[in-house]
Amino acid sequence: MTTSRTTVYYTTVQSPLGELLLTGDGTGALSSLSVPGQKGGRTVQDGWVRKPEAFAAAERQLAAYFRGELEEFHLEFRTEGTAFREQVWAALDAVPYGATTTYGAIARSIGASRAAVRAVGGAIGANPLLIVRPCHRVIGSDGTLTGYAGGLERKERLLGLEGVLGTQPS
Repeated sequence: MTTSRTTVYYTTVQSPLGELLLTGDGTGALSSLSVPGQKGGRTVQDGWVRKPEAFAAAERQLAAYFRGELEEFHLEFRTEGTAFREQVWAALDAVPYGATTTYGAIARSIGASRAAVRAVGGAIGANPLLIVRPCHRVIGSDGTLTGYAGGLERKERLLGLEGVLGTQPS
């Protein structure tokens, strides 16, 4: 989509989760990473410009992650969210590989009240950078896999890859 402000650049990358759609401003900074059928995910629009070279670092790091060779992404993000969402997303970035946390713990980590847990869940659900901003590491307070815009099967696969579930994805 070309707007009065910016051109959206994109590429697609094959992965064990399906074809990933990466978007950005053409400088290599990611603005979104979507999986097929993702709730609220982006799809290629008229006017977008395919520019795979702008996403070479992201593609290399994603491949290494899916091979089990990378535990932390080192990529520039350029997302647009409310101050609250950006705060929640920064808290997601702090959840380490191979670990999980809860919605309540994320709320506490940003100083939000117990009543804000639902809003935290909404912000996590609006995460535009699946996989690289690890919202898949957030689980229910009872240990169940809950809410993932990319689908619970993908969440389970990602947590399996990271060794959280004790089994590797097929």
